[in-house]
Amino acid sequence: MDFWHPVRAYYLPPEVRRVRPLVRSLLPDIVLMRADGDCSLSDSDTKTANEPALPAPAGMVQHESRAMVLGELHARPFLPLNLPLRIYHFAFMTTDEEARADRSHIAELAIAVGVSPPAPDAKYHRLDFGIWELRWEQHTEFTTYTWLTGSDAAETFAYPDPIGLGEITFTPHGKLIASVHMSVIAPGTLASHPAEGFNSLALCVINASEGAARVTTDFKVDAKGFTRFLIESKALTPSSAARLVQRLLELETYRTLALLGLPEARRAGPELQNMERELGEITQAIAAGPATETQQDLLARLSKLAAAIEAQAARTAFRFSASRAYYAQVKSRLELIDEQREGDYVTITAFFRRRLEPAIDTCAAVEDRQRRLSAQLARASDMLRTGIQFELQHQNRDLLRSMDERASMQLRLQQTVEGLSVAAISYYVIGLISYLGKGIKDAGLLPKPLTPEFLTAISVPLVVGFIFLAMRRVHHKLTRKDTGKPFV
Repeated sequence: MDFWHPVRAYYLPPEVRRVRPLVRSLLPDIVLMRADGDCSLSDSDTKTANEPALPAPAGMVQHESRAMVLGELHARPFLPLNLPLRIYHFAFMTTDEEARADRSHIAELAIAVGVSPPAPDAKYHRLDFGIWELRWEQHTEFTTYTWLTGSDAAETFAYPDPIGLGEITFTPHGKLIASVHMSVIAPGTLASHPAEGFNSLALCVINASEGAARVTTDFKVDAKGFTRFLIESKALTPSSAARLVQRLLELETYRTLALLGLPEARRAGPELQNMERELGEITQAIAAGPATETQQDLLARLSKLAAAIEAQAARTAFRFSASRAYYAQVKSRLELIDEQREGDYVTITAFFRRRLEPAIDTCAAVEDRQRRLSAQLARASDMLRTGIQFELQHQNRDLLRSMDERASMQLRLQQTVEGLSVAAISYYVIGLISYLGKGIKDAGLLPKPLTPEFLTAISVPLVVGFIFLAMRRVHHKLTRKDTGKPFV
């Protein structure tokens, strides 16, 4: 018999289950061995921790990612399967930290049982324990454990709870998102009708692999927490059985992951409805031509609303895009399964078209609403900003007109002041000329016909004209200097 030792993972055969409590208490300290004492394990399909570089033509330097990209095609091989089989498949959503812890767990388990651990960057690892086999896969956001055994597998679903029975115990990291119990039986060994034990309201029965197998499922979770698949071989080879099993397991995993976008869509729906209603109110207010103060308030509301829709879109973008990608994988697996109708039963494609596609369409509809609302917000903001700018232009026009009127008034006042300045300066100059004439007369230098009064009278037009021309010249000089034109 094979065993699971340390790291809390082990296998107990039927004859030991009766003393399982005692064995559980001893597991940390003992190793359960086969009856013949052989506990050797096969590690032919495991990767070494230090995988050698790929060979390259002489004198050529390899790209650092060459080994990875070429090895990706062979990372998850279809290993031949012999029937009958019991398969238990688990998928866990994992964060980066949980994924690292899960890889460490697998490495510790491999070392504990004496096989090579996975490489630090490995995404797939296989542990062969003879009767039981574990296949571990790590993806971007989830990790899967697939347990396979041919022991006690002839009777379908005879062991619905391997963990509760103590057959397997392991410590995964992350939260469970999918669990599958699959029974694969050889031709002619099914003792009852294939639909027995399944929910008739959701029953799907198909022929797969070009009619080499019949697959039955209802995609319902049973009392033990598993979705059950029954594969009845008609002409499956070990290789075709391996391909069909892996594709069905991936189908169920991707189907579940694709639906993770639906809760996000349902949460986003009411929020979008409130945003759309508020946008409608703001748009109506804009159409009413509000005052500038009200426009500023509306613009603040629009900015807040735009931030809310962008925050929601950022929150849901990854989940919605992941749902689209997973749904594409679901459709790809359905094509690869090559399903054919079995009697009057519903096919898996028809079942998904009725149950899965509406959920994916809901996610797409929410994405469309987000994009449409974001575009409407942008247009409303543009309209509101245009209105505010138009109002500001009117205000600036009125302000400039007022400034022009004030400038005209100041010019008229300046011209008036200039006229008064000419009169005042002329008055003082003429007074000086009058005093000068009287002094000349007293000195006897003024000719007889002339008098100081006559001299003063003659100087009035000359003085006024000269001062006026001088003031005009100074004014023109200052004007030319302000406008940057040369003064002549």
